[in-house]
Amino acid sequence: MKYMKLGSKPDAFQAVGNCVRFVSSELETDVVINVGELKFHLHKFPLLSKSNKIQKLVSKSSEEGLDEIELVDFPGGSKEFEICAKFCYGMVVTLNAYNVVAARCAAEYLEMTEDVDRGNLIFKIDVFLNSSIFRSWKDSIIVLQSTDSLLPWSENQKVIGRSIDSIASKTSVDPSLISWSYTYNRSTSSLDKVTQSEIKFPDKTVYAPKDWWVEDVCELNINLFKRVMIAIKLKGRTDGVVICEALKTYAAKWLPDSADALVSSVNRLKNKSLAETIICLLPSDKDVSCSCNFLLRLLKFAILLNADEPLKEELIRSVGLKLDEACVSDLLIPSKSPQTTIYDIELVQKLVDQFVTKGRSNRNLKFTEKNGRNEGDFVLGHGSWLRVGKIIDSYLAEVARDPSLSVVSFIELSQSIPESARPIHDRLYCAIDIYLKEHLSLTKIERKNLCGLMDVKKLTTDASMHAAQNEQLPLRVVVQVLFCEQTRAAASIHTPRNNEEKWTKATPENPKSLRKQMDDLKVKEETGKLTKRGSKNAGSGVMLLPSRSRRIFDKLWIMGKGLGNGDNKSSETSASSQSPVSMVQGEIKSSSSSSRRRRYSIS
Repeated sequence: MKYMKLGSKPDAFQAVGNCVRFVSSELETDVVINVGELKFHLHKFPLLSKSNKIQKLVSKSSEEGLDEIELVDFPGGSKEFEICAKFCYGMVVTLNAYNVVAARCAAEYLEMTEDVDRGNLIFKIDVFLNSSIFRSWKDSIIVLQSTDSLLPWSENQKVIGRSIDSIASKTSVDPSLISWSYTYNRSTSSLDKVTQSEIKFPDKTVYAPKDWWVEDVCELNINLFKRVMIAIKLKGRTDGVVICEALKTYAAKWLPDSADALVSSVNRLKNKSLAETIICLLPSDKDVSCSCNFLLRLLKFAILLNADEPLKEELIRSVGLKLDEACVSDLLIPSKSPQTTIYDIELVQKLVDQFVTKGRSNRNLKFTEKNGRNEGDFVLGHGSWLRVGKIIDSYLAEVARDPSLSVVSFIELSQSIPESARPIHDRLYCAIDIYLKEHLSLTKIERKNLCGLMDVKKLTTDASMHAAQNEQLPLRVVVQVLFCEQTRAAASIHTPRNNEEKWTKATPENPKSLRKQMDDLKVKEETGKLTKRGSKNAGSGVMLLPSRSRRIFDKLWIMGKGLGNGDNKSSETSASSQSPVSMVQGEIKSSSSSSRRRRYSIS
């Protein structure tokens, strides 16, 4: 820390109790100056030679016959007046970053200018500020912090403005040129791994990240922090990612994590002002620079603290544009009246709508009309859409336990993303299953509409087996699951057999070749084993279905046969009386007897 010593005489100030200060001298004191609760018994001559203000007050008190001089609203109080008085006596005074601003304001109050005496206190302090304090990073921060208690004097003397400009200029310096000390305790910052610059010293190498200045600036109060951040942004040399890192660090330091503490009556207004200020300071490219996690946290603060609507709408737009980077836990924002749900479902709906609007206007997304899809469908496999689909389905599973969540809200949120975002419906089925178990009073129509969101063909085998045993699902859905699984089982049996036949036909025919005869024998043996194994597995697979599912499947088998038409009518009628087990076994037997009778029907 930089410091400056003024004067050479020893300190002769003495105290009598807690309220009186006097100068030990052979000469008797001839003036009493009151500063706050302290009385200073001093000599007129040294004071009048340095302070124009004291000259005026002494003259005025003599005319009015007053014995004491009153200094009202003295900046810095009695402690700073004592520094100025010691300077007038030529006694030793030490100034540093902690007291230099107060001394400067006190000197201004006493009018200790060059007009009164050459080399006066104001001049010396200004030289010290410009040549030492503002060249030091730490001292500039300390000085700026000390100005808050000295308003409006520190503002009028432009100490605040010069401190801010010094800090902003240093944050814009190339990190490779930084040679001063700074505070940096964030050991697990993702920014560190990417933005490290090497500083070369004679004996060692030190690394300074681009956000080296963040923690020191975050020690400032919100008003000073705001002015510093505005100055840094105006310099135009700091990346938006670093700006967001600074805002994120400040929010983590000064805003409580607990919702109850955030909205408590004691700190509500303070927290609201702080949150609104941070939101206003977000960089213009916050959609790119700021993480979705941080933006969602700010949005949560804005909602709970009832921040201004334009700020909330802007945050919703920014979060919606990068919803694919969100975490489900960040989306679980408590709702506010008049909503009756535990979490703010309407907010998530807005975020999804914003993301959908962005996707539809994005030129990089191509519509696939050639595949017979609607104009609103998006390209399957687009990474961001797949991530959003997983996020929303997982979010639905979390909020499905809410007894106040209506079927309509659940369906609307589920349908707000395109079908191409859900190549697999396992997560959606999980959310529907939870909702059905938590809302047992649903009507038959509501259950039907809810389960209509799910495509059983997009369920994995594990999910299908669970659905086949799910007592909460409507009967029609269970039947659809069973039919789909039977179709998959039959397809899995015939696929390897067809591959073996194709391989056999591709072998050159030579009756006299011993190799061909051995290959034919091998193919027949393996085909026979595969057929038997497939028949056994298929039969056991059906028999392993739960009793409720088998009863449903047997009862509705004939109804399912009515879906066929054309040339298959006679074969479907003859098979309509068979059970699912016998039907599958019959199909396997028929397919293995002759390659000319490979047609089969499963409705």
